[in-house]
Amino acid sequence: MWSPTTTTTTTSRLLRHSSPYPTITNFFRSNTQCFGLPTTRTCRVSCPQNFKLVIAPAANNHSSESIIHKPDNHGNLSVLKEKGDNGSGGGGGGGGIDLGWLPAFPHVFIASMSNFLFGYHIGVMNGPIVSIAHELEFSGNSLLEGLVVSIFIVGAFIGSLCSGSLVDKLGYRRTLQISTIPLIVGAVLSAQAHSLQEILLGRLLVGLGIGVDTVLVPIYISEVAPTKYRGSLGALCQIGTCLGIIASLFLGIPSESDPHWWRTMLYIASVPGFIVALGMQFAVDSPRWLCKVGRWNEAENVIGRLWGNSEVEKSFEEFQSVIKYDGSDVDSSWLELLLEPHSAAAFIGGALFVLQQFAGINAVLYFSSLTFKDVGITSSALASLFVGLTNFAGALLTLNLIDKQGRQKLLIGSYLGMAASMFLVVFAISSPLDEQLSHNLSILGTLMYIFTFAIGAGPVTGLVIPEFSSSRMRGKIMGFSFSVHWVLG
Repeated sequence: MWSPTTTTTTTSRLLRHSSPYPTITNFFRSNTQCFGLPTTRTCRVSCPQNFKLVIAPAANNHSSESIIHKPDNHGNLSVLKEKGDNGSGGGGGGGGIDLGWLPAFPHVFIASMSNFLFGYHIGVMNGPIVSIAHELEFSGNSLLEGLVVSIFIVGAFIGSLCSGSLVDKLGYRRTLQISTIPLIVGAVLSAQAHSLQEILLGRLLVGLGIGVDTVLVPIYISEVAPTKYRGSLGALCQIGTCLGIIASLFLGIPSESDPHWWRTMLYIASVPGFIVALGMQFAVDSPRWLCKVGRWNEAENVIGRLWGNSEVEKSFEEFQSVIKYDGSDVDSSWLELLLEPHSAAAFIGGALFVLQQFAGINAVLYFSSLTFKDVGITSSALASLFVGLTNFAGALLTLNLIDKQGRQKLLIGSYLGMAASMFLVVFAISSPLDEQLSHNLSILGTLMYIFTFAIGAGPVTGLVIPEFSSSRMRGKIMGFSFSVHWVLG
């Protein structure tokens, strides 16, 4: 009986042998694509017993290994491709440049512009509040000044609670577009304000949009980004926030000499809102949400574009399994947060934000300018700019570490680093050191605190909550968690 030997070749070549079974050679000549697909495929042909074929990795290091297993009792030969070449969704293997994140990046970038707006509105009142109070005639009233700065938190609290119900019915793309309306209207109304009531209303509207965006953008990114790059692309939320703070502080420098510059700054705040509204028109919607509302063809198109055609079937199986187990989130209720396992996820999400706020980040940010004054930096805008740049540097490091080290390690390392930084500040203040050395150590401890916060506690908290939340209640769990954040913030 003929017994062919095991042959090794590359994926770019066909097996050739002297066989009395021409169907095998013809099969490989007409079905070489079996070995060019990035997912497991099985092909069957007639063959003699005990035939085995091994296709080893090619010389160019593209990962491909296919094995034709022992034929079954019917003489059918299983050709199983276990590892494939770099496909559109594979993210680039071997020694090539990894560009698997690129298809999803434009959509993630547009969504993260909402976080840029969040950061911008955090810092936009830092410098001009004195000029605003003087022009609108409440100068010297610290209570009203604080109200103008912080009222957007009230709006954000309301927006975060409404976001879950909105996205369940409208989807992420449309909801993010709608949220730009209060952001744009609020910014313009604040810029044109001639009374305290007008600027308070404008800031409240801005807060509504911010509350919706801060909840939905992390979820949107987690559902659009390929799994391999979810952490890195999710870190763009924190980077967008940092860039928004830096931009507002940089643009706020002229306000120290121009008492009317604050109006220009608030007009500028409306521009990113228009960009997000227009950009989301061309962005994709979450494939998970599309499947839940029965728009399977659109979901297939989105998955193929962003993750690769090879991921469509597997993703559909996962979505169908989740829908069957969890049910649709369109008819979900807030009362379900009281039931397991949703109550546990909501508790952990809220607890993470409680820890984040109780760690004292807001106090450090608000009073860091006083620390900088001790070393001769009297400009509050310049001091805040140093803080913003440190925050940005930490966010950039997170971009590189989060998918390599994991969420847990970054969170633990971040809180340990923040604790060590605070010990350094306490030591610098309470120890009998040289005055200049004490001030320098205080500055170092403050910047270390902000840097370590930006590595883990800042970006990872909002990113990890959607990942352990159920598909059905994800929007509402995020809304509840962020409402805790706004109450404590």
